[in-house]
Parts: sequence; C-alpha cells; structure tokens
Amino acid sequence: MALQPPLLDFRNLRVMRGEKVALDDFTLRIGAGEHVAILGPNGCGKSTFIKTITRECYPLAREGSSMTVLGEETWNVFDLRSRLGIVSNDLMLSCTGDASGRDVVLSGFFSSTAIYPNHEVAPEQRELADAALARLKVEHLAQRAVREMSSGEARRVLIARALVHNPRALLFDEPCNSLDLSAQFGLRKTMSELANSGTAIILVTHELADIVPEIQRVVLMRQGRVVADGSKEEILQVEKLAELFGVKVELARRDGHYHLW
Repeated sequence: MALQPPLLDFRNLRVMRGEKVALDDFTLRIGAGEHVAILGPNGCGKSTFIKTITRECYPLAREGSSMTVLGEETWNVFDLRSRLGIVSNDLMLSCTGDASGRDVVLSGFFSSTAIYPNHEVAPEQRELADAALARLKVEHLAQRAVREMSSGEARRVLIARALVHNPRALLFDEPCNSLDLSAQFGLRKTMSELANSGTAIILVTHELADIVPEIQRVVLMRQGRVVADGSKEEILQVEKLAELFGVKVELARRDGHYHLW
C-alpha cells in the first residue's frame, strides 16, 4: 500500500454550497487501504466532503489549493465513480420505486439508480450483480421492487451496488440513518466484514456507534474544517467530543465499540 498513491489528498479546499462556505481551508490526506471515520455534528460539511470526492461538488480555484483522488487531479466522473463505492441517503432516496434489487445493483455499472433502455447489460455484469447480492446475503431480493423492501434490506442492496465493480474504497455517508436497531447491528457487522476483506472504508457519521472496531483513525469536523485527526483512542475522548457537539457527554467503550450519550 505504501507504494500506491493516497486514496485522497485535499489541501486547503474551499467548497461553496450556494452562498454558504461548506468546507473552509479543508486539508485531509487518506492513504490507500486506510479505514477512516469522519465524525461531526449535522451541518459541519461531512456530506459536502463526500460530494467533493465524487465530483458532485467542486472547490474554488485559488492559490495553495489542490486535490487528488487515487493520485489523479482530473477524472472522467464515470471512471472515478467506477472505482469508488458510494452508500448514501441521497442514493437511497433515488433508488426507491419499482426497480428490482438486481437492477439497482446493475445500475452501479452505469452510475445510475436503475436500468434504462439505453443500458446494455452484459451477461457477466448480471453474474457479478448476483454475486454481490449473494455476498450481502440478500440474493432473495433480486426480483423484489425496492419499494417492497425494508430500510435495512434496501441499504444492503445499496452496498451490493457499491461493491459490484470491485471498488478501491467504499464511502459510507450516515449509513445507519432511518434503520432500526437490528438493521443497524447488521449493517455495522457488514462494514466490519468489508474492512477485514481489504476494502478501504471511509465512514462519515455523527453517530459514534457507527465506528466499527476495524476503523482505527478518526477525524473530527466542525464548521467545514478538520479540528482533530488521530488514532481512535486519542481522538475519542470526552473533552474533545463535548467540545465537538457542544453538549456535556458521557462515553463508554466495549469490545472495540464506542457509545456516546
């Protein structure tokens, strides 16, 4: 991994969302194969960070600012998205409807959210889609419409979509939102399995419980900036988290999992 370019290298980025500065002098480097959690309150710029990686948002051009993803400054967006697997609430909302589980997974080959008449699906792509569903243990959802799935089932189909083209990294944006306790437990177990399989994980969340034991580096974000970056044991401290979220908190740790209340 040391000889590979970093997964991303962002230096002094400023990203606007309308008239608002969403990322401000944002600097972060994540190495190839690294598992990292980005933790911060709602509105701190976490989702903008993900959208900047995937080229849905672009930084302002200014002196001293630069960004690379997988060692490259410029990308064909479709080529980039074929090397990254995305699991986000935006995609979850886009994938609702009559599309079947298999078609949602196949859509990962086309950077879409369904299969449309202009898409030509090759037999090997269909085989890879079925294999991805089986890997997530949801092959029984291949023919089921997304609107007929539970939130947990649909989220696992979305992970299968993210995995179908064997990406270099998986980007999880608030993955447990809207999931019940059982589905949260299952999704976190899946994240651990994926991390152990060698797939790099970037987790963006405001929930400490989402940070699975395999993630050993934590970055704290507030108001569009990185305010702390280090090992999990160093960063996940009561004083730092109370300052980050602006409330008095208590912290517990068990079997590599952290919980905050």
